[in-house]
Amino acid sequence: MLIIGCDFHPRFQQIAFADSESGEYGERRLSHPEEARRFYESLRGSQVRVGLEATGGFRWFERMLSGLGMEMLLGDASAIRAAAPRKQKTDKRDARHILRLLMEDRFPSVWRPPVENEATRHLLLHRSRLVRFRTQVTNQLNAVGNNEGLVGERGWSQKRRQQIEALDLEGWDAERRRDLLALLDELERRIGSLQQAVEKAAGENAAACLLMTQPGVGPIVSLAYVLTIGDWQRFPRGKHVASYLGLIPAEDSSSDRRRLGHISKQGNSLLRWLLVEAAATAQRYDPNWHRQYVRLSIEKHHGVAKVAIAHKLAIRLYWMLRSGQDYRQVMERGSHARQSVCPVGRSSRPIE
Repeated sequence: MLIIGCDFHPRFQQIAFADSESGEYGERRLSHPEEARRFYESLRGSQVRVGLEATGGFRWFERMLSGLGMEMLLGDASAIRAAAPRKQKTDKRDARHILRLLMEDRFPSVWRPPVENEATRHLLLHRSRLVRFRTQVTNQLNAVGNNEGLVGERGWSQKRRQQIEALDLEGWDAERRRDLLALLDELERRIGSLQQAVEKAAGENAAACLLMTQPGVGPIVSLAYVLTIGDWQRFPRGKHVASYLGLIPAEDSSSDRRRLGHISKQGNSLLRWLLVEAAATAQRYDPNWHRQYVRLSIEKHHGVAKVAIAHKLAIRLYWMLRSGQDYRQVMERGSHARQSVCPVGRSSRPIE
């Protein structure tokens, strides 16, 4: 087998390779994409394993290796770097280091989601970015209204839009309003089509349909959770899921001193943000969660309260997947059944 340690960059890659049978060793620098394509095509028919750090821009490279029947391993960049204590860092040293980890069977491979789910993951990410872009546009429109003394309800609504459209503006202010409103209409149209696609994909996913029985969890949160977690059997306990999503505090403890900081945020940022948004709705349907949310909002901050409930929500969704039971069954399985009606009388619309 030919084993290749690859230090991957957008424009080139530095590789160190060794044949496990003959012991042949070599190093090369390959430009992207033509030179790299010629090199790997020359190895067609051979058993090849390529290892590289988790990075961006390697999708074309992965497809090429898959088409050639070669194995690619993606490694945890922080773990790879931690295994190299020397202060000298160069591309050649990195390639040699990755090769050494592969040869010694110490390469820290990371879990890869199934390839067939890649398009759906990109759909969720694309919709999320357009939604955030829409928020930036509405914030600018709100700023136009505030500059003209238009004060009133916070946030964006159809009423707020009508008020801004009725403002008597001239010159570039009117041009700015017209452009922003046109951009907002176009974003609304595109987000609407993406929303329909997400709802269809969630409806066809049995695990996502199960998670949607949890109040506050809609098709977007459920589908993002299922695609990010993947096989729940990878996690022996719910606390490992919270750690995987970066919802546990950073810790710097030693001896009898314990120091906890902010959440680690070492995980999927999109799913973590969605869970925090969904927690504000989910806490209204669980009396215990609601009491904790109110207490933390008063004692600390409402942001801390949201994250605490998001932590609980992530674990509950994990147990729903693990047990195969919906929200009502999970609640009835506990020491006592909890309410499933919103105790504070607010809207039950799930987070999108």
